[in-house]
Amino acid sequence: MRPNQYGMLQSTLVAMTLLAVPAVGQAQTIVKYNAIVAKPGPAATFTGRVTVRRLTSATPPGQAGTALVTFAPGARSNWHTHPAGQTLHVMRGCGWTQEWGGPVALICRGDTVYVKPGVRHWHGSTTTTGMSHLAISETLDGKNVNWLEPVTDTQFKGPRR
Repeated sequence: MRPNQYGMLQSTLVAMTLLAVPAVGQAQTIVKYNAIVAKPGPAATFTGRVTVRRLTSATPPGQAGTALVTFAPGARSNWHTHPAGQTLHVMRGCGWTQEWGGPVALICRGDTVYVKPGVRHWHGSTTTTGMSHLAISETLDGKNVNWLEPVTDTQFKGPRR
């Protein structure tokens, strides 16, 4: 290779490297919190005032979806199950959760709840305190939740542990 060709090859490699670096950086996406719209929780699946910020969807190859769910005092989800389970991490306040047939359990900021696949449960605020939690659930066969009937006031105020 002649000296002039070597210099040209070197310049070409440097240029290709510089062009490739931004492409590598573009594999990461940052979505600002205020860009994600908080939507009211549907009345068909929640009782009371609830807002849902869908943070991520189960986009292949990933299978987990996440949402920040905020419950006003007295608000709660319907009974439901998750085919691949669910993880809840309380970000603010205190709330309640219950497995079918079990006592209502208090969960507060910093607590994490692991719900096994297929377990019938609900979660929400207490009667006097609001709560926000990060909900993480995986998708199995295209589905991440099976919504059931509303939690009655009697169930909501039921026995505690």
